Amino acid sequence: MVNDIATDADWNALYIDGEWTESESGESIAVEDPSTRETIAHVPRGTETEVDAAYEAAAEAQDSWGETPPARRQAVVEQFLQALTEYEAEIIDLLAHEVGGSRIMGETSIQIATDHASEAATLPRRMRGEHVDSNIPGKENIVQRNPKGVVTVVSPWNFPLNLSMRAVAPAVAAGNAVVLKPSTNSPITGGLLFAKLFEETDLPEGVVNVVTGRGSEIGDRVAGHPESDVVAFTGSTEVGKRVSGIAGENLAVPAMELGGNNAHIVTANADVDRAVDAAVFGSFVHQGQVCISINRHIVHESVYDEYVEKLTKRAEELPVGTAHEDETVVGPIIDESQRDEMLGYVEETVDAGATLETGGDTVDLDGIDDSLVVEPTVLSDVTNDMAAACNEHFGPIAPVVPFSDVDEAVELANETEYGLSGSVHAGDLATGREIAIRMETGNVHVNDQPINDEAHVPFSGIGASGVGTYNSDAFLDEITEEKWISLQHEPRDYPL
Repeated sequence: MVNDIATDADWNALYIDGEWTESESGESIAVEDPSTRETIAHVPRGTETEVDAAYEAAAEAQDSWGETPPARRQAVVEQFLQALTEYEAEIIDLLAHEVGGSRIMGETSIQIATDHASEAATLPRRMRGEHVDSNIPGKENIVQRNPKGVVTVVSPWNFPLNLSMRAVAPAVAAGNAVVLKPSTNSPITGGLLFAKLFEETDLPEGVVNVVTGRGSEIGDRVAGHPESDVVAFTGSTEVGKRVSGIAGENLAVPAMELGGNNAHIVTANADVDRAVDAAVFGSFVHQGQVCISINRHIVHESVYDEYVEKLTKRAEELPVGTAHEDETVVGPIIDESQRDEMLGYVEETVDAGATLETGGDTVDLDGIDDSLVVEPTVLSDVTNDMAAACNEHFGPIAPVVPFSDVDEAVELANETEYGLSGSVHAGDLATGREIAIRMETGNVHVNDQPINDEAHVPFSGIGASGVGTYNSDAFLDEITEEKWISLQHEPRDYPL
């Protein structure tokens, strides 16, 4: 299915109403391998007309799909899961080519996506209504749970497979139709791949539609389409605010996971080696291009030097290079703008007085001009207001901020507009939990690092990190609505 990614034959088409169609624009967008800087495919440059066609197909298909028995909807999601599993190796390879994902990133993406699809398959049988007693004599209250209608999914480029999956699979399982707009940087694994996989199921035509194109050209129409009932968006806070505002004009429900500035607190009593083990994964997996990665290491002054030394050593030992080598841990950044922005943060931070312990530059790759691979970077003597700490750097960068007591650590952790994830190492679970409770963030992980996602556990952010909740029953609430039907079994007395 996806073996031959060196050509664009399988991907240069939109998927609307069960058909692969060329864009009326006649134009395409090149998909570049971040490791080799070579074009691996082309996808259509979709237009607003095609966005309209996708929503028209979705709205028409949803009526009958929403009335489909739960067992059949469950079976379709299970068929999708089977296809996902069958093509696991090819998808991991595709992630390496399209977004520079190392083998660790690819395997993690498959594991999380499989978890979300498996959880989604249970949703059709969990869409229960309820019976509620009435204050009116002879009245019976019934509350039904129905699909919202059409769910818009706008997915990001960093973990495109599982971040699309966590919205698409449950939306379909709950009886909704979907219009999926993937990122321009990951139009295949975040979008068109889903159409390919659903073609191997019994899903009716029109229930899932995929439109690729530039956000600057079709993004507003996608976010604000009048047929859209829910807009599930993952991306930056700046863009998310715009998407949410446009969606709100049509009273569509926003489910927004936005930016993060996640703190990794290490106290004086922490096991420093365990804290560093967690930090290496939390900062450097997929080059730090994870919304829930560690953005700041907040470390007690009594263990600060030890922590910096050990973290620096581990960073220097990480295998770096092309994503197509199995041993690579730190591969390429997605594109030049992201790379240049994060290296700019490093330069500004050093200019402001921080110490560059290691990294801070790109890695030369044989035969590759203008490498996108950035060295794992550790910065010490950092304060919360320095560029690499106060901004979401989204790279393999570890700014280490010292603190003197727990109150200061919590204050530093909370000194941000974001509230997505975080982690604590405090020597014992009880102390760690006490600190976690005080951290103003949607998710906190004690004796761990911030990158965690389990499909049956609610996932949300606070503040500038978003609105709404993903996963399991929490996301089911976002993509369904309750309808109250009352039955008056005997004549009612009225005061008029």
